[in-house]
Amino acid sequence: MAIETDLLPARYRSPKRIATGGMGEVYRATDSTLGRAVAVKLLAERYSRDDAVRQRFTREALAAARLSGEPHIVTIFDVGEHAERPFIVMEYLSGGSLDQQIRKGGAQEPGQALEWLEQAAQALDSAHRHGVVHRDVKPANLLLDRNEAVHVADFGIASAAGMDSLTMTGTVLGTAGYLSPEQAPGDRATPASDRYALAVVAFELLSGRRPFENESMTAEAAAHVNAPVPSIADICDGLPGELDSVFRRALAKDPSARFDTAAEFVASLRAALDEAAGTTRSFKPVAAAAPTPPADRARPRYRRRPAEPRPFGRWALLAALLALGAVGGAVAAIVLTDNGSGKSSAAPKPRTVVSVRTVTSQGSTVRQTVTTSTSTATASTASSSGSGSALNDAGYRKMQAGDYQGALPLLQSAVQKLSGAGYPLEAYANYNLGYTLYKLGRCSEAVQYLKRAKKLEPSRPEPKQVLKQAKAC
Repeated sequence: MAIETDLLPARYRSPKRIATGGMGEVYRATDSTLGRAVAVKLLAERYSRDDAVRQRFTREALAAARLSGEPHIVTIFDVGEHAERPFIVMEYLSGGSLDQQIRKGGAQEPGQALEWLEQAAQALDSAHRHGVVHRDVKPANLLLDRNEAVHVADFGIASAAGMDSLTMTGTVLGTAGYLSPEQAPGDRATPASDRYALAVVAFELLSGRRPFENESMTAEAAAHVNAPVPSIADICDGLPGELDSVFRRALAKDPSARFDTAAEFVASLRAALDEAAGTTRSFKPVAAAAPTPPADRARPRYRRRPAEPRPFGRWALLAALLALGAVGGAVAAIVLTDNGSGKSSAAPKPRTVVSVRTVTSQGSTVRQTVTTSTSTATASTASSSGSGSALNDAGYRKMQAGDYQGALPLLQSAVQKLSGAGYPLEAYANYNLGYTLYKLGRCSEAVQYLKRAKKLEPSRPEPKQVLKQAKAC
């Protein structure tokens, strides 16, 4: 229901309050001059009574407005004061915030989390190059548009209201979980402080909780200053220990020991996840024997090299499976044909059958020789056993050889067995299956698997490219 209020200038009609916080209120309104929806933030009344705070709020808002137009930063349209309360008019984003995403779903898919973090990192690095420090990076200030892309909001506003330290009570404690060690005692925030806060957001997106989460916000703030960085692998069983060294650096107490840029931090997170699962590599596809769609440039990339075995946990098992998948064809055959009894047998050699048929065309008779192989049947038998990762590896090898028909049953079983495994294994298998179906001319069937791969790892271009081509063929 619209709020009847004169708090906003007359230009901004039909205001509806959509958020309330310590800083003030946010209204959704219609800009009657330009005919578009906008979000209007009003500084809280208790701050607006202080002339110095009002002036600083406006000054910081104008500084933040210089960033308008930069990728993944909320665009500011207007800055002013009405009824003795400063306001900022900005673009309205309908997708909610990362805070809402975490509250609703807890830990996020790593592929999606990395994409959001890359977008936020791009925004923060751009702001830092312009000399603007955010000072209050947290999920509530990372807003989503209708395409679920992140936009960073509220640059410099915490500082404008004098909230860049813990010396104030009330609202500032609400964001203590993201304050850097140097901000806690009241020292000046720097770009390194923003990068620290982004690391806390990353920890929360991946694990579902903040690194020093505590019911007492004061105790949580103190932990940022004094406590060692916890292991994210211990907090969330599904995450690998390779992430721990990245977070130890990103959350270092000494600002100079942290990553030099936010983008470098997120790239290190992605590299750690790739290392834990085995990195991917691309190959140049060999033309398939079956009819194929129009020429394309997309390449299957979801093939993993074996990671070094880890001495504990689920990822040690994963590394062992990946290592098995990388061994030569004889070992792969043993893995894939094991019937569960502990006994292994060599993979049967493909059997070739030659037949002769007579074809009559335009009054002439032609004898044709047709050669078939039982290798596809062997692959179908093999696809009924073996781990999902081993099946994906075996299917990938056939894709490399251009044998998409032989790869198909292996990858179908891999996708089935890896269902629910998430990023990266499930993404790899779905992409490989989708690409294989696409190469076989079964485009409509390929779409669902390519969509799944795209959802699990949205930052990779390959699923998007092949999905587009599959929909067009």
